[in-house]
Amino acid sequence: MVTARPRLRHSRVALPSKLAPLRIAILGYRSDSKVGGQGVYIDYLSQALSEAGAHVDVISGPPYPELSGDVRLLKIPSLDLYAQPHNGHYSLRPRHLLSKTDTYEYFGHLSGKFVEPYVFGERVYRFLRQRAHHYDVVLDNQTLASGMLRIQSGLGLPLVTMIHHPVTQDRRLALEAAETWRQRWLIKRWYAFHHMQIRVARRLKVMTCPSEAAKRDIVEAFGVDPDRLHPIPLGVDQSAFRPKPQIPRAKNRIISTASADTPLKGLPVLLKAYRQLLDNHPDLELVVIGKLRDGLARRMLGELGLEHCVQFKSGLTRRELAEEFCRATIAVTPSLYEGFGLPAAEAMSCGTPVIVTDGGALPEVAGDAGIVVPRGDADALAASIARLLDHADNRLSVGEACLMRARTEFDWRQIAPRYLSLMEEARANPC
Repeated sequence: MVTARPRLRHSRVALPSKLAPLRIAILGYRSDSKVGGQGVYIDYLSQALSEAGAHVDVISGPPYPELSGDVRLLKIPSLDLYAQPHNGHYSLRPRHLLSKTDTYEYFGHLSGKFVEPYVFGERVYRFLRQRAHHYDVVLDNQTLASGMLRIQSGLGLPLVTMIHHPVTQDRRLALEAAETWRQRWLIKRWYAFHHMQIRVARRLKVMTCPSEAAKRDIVEAFGVDPDRLHPIPLGVDQSAFRPKPQIPRAKNRIISTASADTPLKGLPVLLKAYRQLLDNHPDLELVVIGKLRDGLARRMLGELGLEHCVQFKSGLTRRELAEEFCRATIAVTPSLYEGFGLPAAEAMSCGTPVIVTDGGALPEVAGDAGIVVPRGDADALAASIARLLDHADNRLSVGEACLMRARTEFDWRQIAPRYLSLMEEARANPC
């Protein structure tokens, strides 16, 4: 399957060697860009590598991505239980019992485990076992499943693994926010796959991550050899995320992104800050890119009396999202932790002033251009937002600095060759 989405409007970048173009398989257990940042990463990376001259296939489980340019999508079907009625609890059919992987996926899911990485690893290993000769190198997007070790050793395929951040961070923050013993039990059950990820990561030969902060945390949490982990920052589609003078910028609008209603994303902190700001800025708008689910954010909206004040928008195209950033007065990333922070980089590319927390790699993304506040501190966040709202000149200078930094630091034309060099290194040194 070849998608018809437009290519990035970049000039072709030369490969880092005179060898034939690399044939790359990018693996993702779920890769739709509308369900999280890892899907956006696969879309960006696959397109940038293709633009740089590589032949790229994305091999993905559902939900499947819409890919750009010449990138080909190869589908690895699963039971896709989260997309089924009743959360997949009644989706078992007799034919599924003929497959060990299908059986494990169903009963693991039914018992509260997140098993998608493991079962994707099993299926994609079998898929590649018949097609290993089609590829020069494989990039795994944080599946970190047992099957990846068999791809690395049993198939002899050079493997580069992207680890965005250690999932132990998500687990820790979720446990800290849990209110009952039952919630804590369910969280531990769901995150049980982190044991597999740690075990697999320690045996991988070549890994990358998006920031120095992510590298420090991965080394500490997973116990991997730091010499095998190579930080490469992420880029932004700067043909889409750019200033649009024809779109008027609002005077009182905050924008934020929450791909999941989890403590890690820090949305409750932003909601508390917004509630404070309304006292002196009654016309202030808050737009959240993401779905409002039955969870922590919805409860917080009710407690703060903000049910009808906050707009949630989802299912946006890349260009629609860029337009939202261009309309906003300020972009806020309130996360308690991020391995990178792509929404902040996208907002900066639109010339929107950004405020981020000091969680994980967010200060690396903002650099000296954006404003950094302590994570989890609603008072500090509200004060920083108020200062930008009340001082137009300051807003303008921060926005200009953000745009300048984004253009120099988050350009896939400069980043893609670094990936290609790492892949060539993995290919040249398989042992």
